[in-house]
Amino acid sequence: MKIQVNELLSELKTITENNLDFAQFLQKLSTEILNFRISENSWSILECLEHLNFYGQFYLPEIEYRIKESQFQSNNSEFKSGLLGNYFAKMILPKDKLNKMKTLKAYNPIYTQLSPSVIEEFIHQQNKILELLQKAKTVDLEKTKTSISISKLIKLKLGDTFRFVIYHNWRHIKQAENILLKLH
Repeated sequence: MKIQVNELLSELKTITENNLDFAQFLQKLSTEILNFRISENSWSILECLEHLNFYGQFYLPEIEYRIKESQFQSNNSEFKSGLLGNYFAKMILPKDKLNKMKTLKAYNPIYTQLSPSVIEEFIHQQNKILELLQKAKTVDLEKTKTSISISKLIKLKLGDTFRFVIYHNWRHIKQAENILLKLH
């Protein structure tokens, strides 16, 4: 996949702003609604967000560190995705009918007693992503690499890491929206 850097960053910013708007809307809902599950083994809205918070706790410091330490100034107007990074990003993109995916046990919040503070953490993380997208304009999104949560040995291009994290957030926001639709 090839895309103009400013177009990619703009798209990712828009998705993140939409996720942020939805999270702010969720703050108005009751704890009962936020903890509602469609079925016994499905996640609640708060569990969807807590899952994303777990990932954010790894990726946001990783991205921030790699931007800060990058030796590669932004000089490309185009971003070319890596093979593995593009695969991960496309795989996680939300689809009309969400395909089920197994999550790692450490990132699965099911049956956890959660409070609306989960939403506050998610909002904080979305604001941090917006800040990092702004900072990313100064570095090369291809040459700057990040580790991934499942293995420090595998590195992705920073642009692909942003795509994966933000598309993953978007995917579970869509899941949370679907839960709300089932309530009405």
